[in-house]
Amino acid sequence: MKLLSVNVGRPTPNPWKKLAATGIDKRPVEGKVAVRAPGPKGTGAVGLAGDRAYDVKHHGGDDQAVYAYAREDLDRWERELGRSLGNGAFGENLTTTGYDVNSALIGERWKVGAAGPLLEVSCPRIPCVTFAGWLDEHGWIRRFTARALPGPYLRVIEPGELAAGDRVEVTYRPAHEVTVELAFRAMTTESELLPLLLAAEALPAKDLRKIGERLARNDR
Repeated sequence: MKLLSVNVGRPTPNPWKKLAATGIDKRPVEGKVAVRAPGPKGTGAVGLAGDRAYDVKHHGGDDQAVYAYAREDLDRWERELGRSLGNGAFGENLTTTGYDVNSALIGERWKVGAAGPLLEVSCPRIPCVTFAGWLDEHGWIRRFTARALPGPYLRVIEPGELAAGDRVEVTYRPAHEVTVELAFRAMTTESELLPLLLAAEALPAKDLRKIGERLARNDR
């Protein structure tokens, strides 16, 4: 796997959630970018220096420190939508190539470059109204959900610097079969898959708690 681009957001008005701004407008940047664990959700802090989240209730924090999306999946969407989608178009921090990021396992770890950060796959991206408004495509949340190519959020296990062109090595894959795609389908349209997610202990604690509560209700 390789990083095609590293993308940092700039504040953009967010009429879709009636917030002052959104950080979804991510653009490729040159040179090294520092990456570190941002801390708990609620401050707007994210993993890449110079970037931030503005919907602090739903975005940012350690479990959503970095978002990756594959260039191959952007190309599929380009063909389907009939429009150009540049690197960063989906609000991703890392545009990758050479690896199916949706087949990554929850808890899988990526080492970026020789001295770059160590990242851990934490959960799939769930589409929101800001994403739908930003893309301005009819029925976008439904279409994105049906395709089940969400891309992963990643935690920062070890800080470092990364840049476009860096190689990414998968250094660890846990002993379960819960992929980013499977977790996404279970959390959205295929609730019968939820029991499988309990094997993925690296899912955010909040998600695991909600899954347990849903399964408990179903058992009554």
